[in-house]
Amino acid sequence: MSDAHKSDLLLVAVTLLAAVSWIFSKEAILLMPPLLFMAVRFLIAGSFLAAFALRPLSRLSNDQIKRGLGVGLVFGIAMSFWVMGLFHGSSMGEGAFITSLGVVIVPIISRLAFKEAQPASTWLAIPVAVGGLALLSLRNGFQPEAGQIFFVVAATIFALYFTLNTRAANQRTVVDRQGKTVEKHRIPALPLTAIALLTVGMVTLVESLITEPWQPTFGNPPPLLIWWVLASAVVGTAGRFLVQTYAQSLSTHSHGAVILVLEPVWVSLFAAGWFGETMTSTQLSGCGLIFAALIVNRWSALSKALRAALRKRETG
Repeated sequence: MSDAHKSDLLLVAVTLLAAVSWIFSKEAILLMPPLLFMAVRFLIAGSFLAAFALRPLSRLSNDQIKRGLGVGLVFGIAMSFWVMGLFHGSSMGEGAFITSLGVVIVPIISRLAFKEAQPASTWLAIPVAVGGLALLSLRNGFQPEAGQIFFVVAATIFALYFTLNTRAANQRTVVDRQGKTVEKHRIPALPLTAIALLTVGMVTLVESLITEPWQPTFGNPPPLLIWWVLASAVVGTAGRFLVQTYAQSLSTHSHGAVILVLEPVWVSLFAAGWFGETMTSTQLSGCGLIFAALIVNRWSALSKALRAALRKRETG
């Protein structure tokens, strides 16, 4: 199996871990302030990974640390808007599909900001995915609710984060302002993820200190809250983003991000089972369009695999 195919399969696993994390996060913010939850969640997750990454962290250059912090800062801003959308939103499934708009924005940002070439299949998949997301999340028309606005802003910033994360996880050559060629060494997945998660934790911690009360949470925390926070930190954050960063390090192309549109499909299914949210026929149609977009986006790889299987069958 090629690295590109491994990357795709791992990104599918990421969507499942991300969907489970939505459940953990929703349960947690029902019991504590949202930004404080994000700070605790990401500081625990980042510290957990950093404990296993002390040696590779010590080997990073100043440039690598700087780029890792930059990725984390953008990620922290995106996650701040995301959790406020989750806190104010009326539908978790709808929020997941709005947030996933960021995935289809990734190729646009990669092309406009970094001149990264995109395959034709990606541009064909984008309008199909947008149509599916529209059916799923905007079936009653866009209403300027606080939750929707937070999710839309988060989606846009997530697109930039994913692009920066991919570039940080891969070695590349750039030309500086003086016209000199500079080699940007890749940041290994484990230390890059640890730096990014710790940075998110610090960003949301500062935001929480300024805007939220802490006493009700730390004065008498519900026992169940501890389990939701730990599950979200270890499984939904440390595990999920380590796998995502490693998957991105296997491929230099950002069009694999389109796979992440699977996340809201799982979120809607889990929300239906856990919170009793329902899916209408319109939403199911939207899911169908999203899967169609995935097939269009990965058609080249799928067709090669089918041809190889047919040749093997004929020769065997």
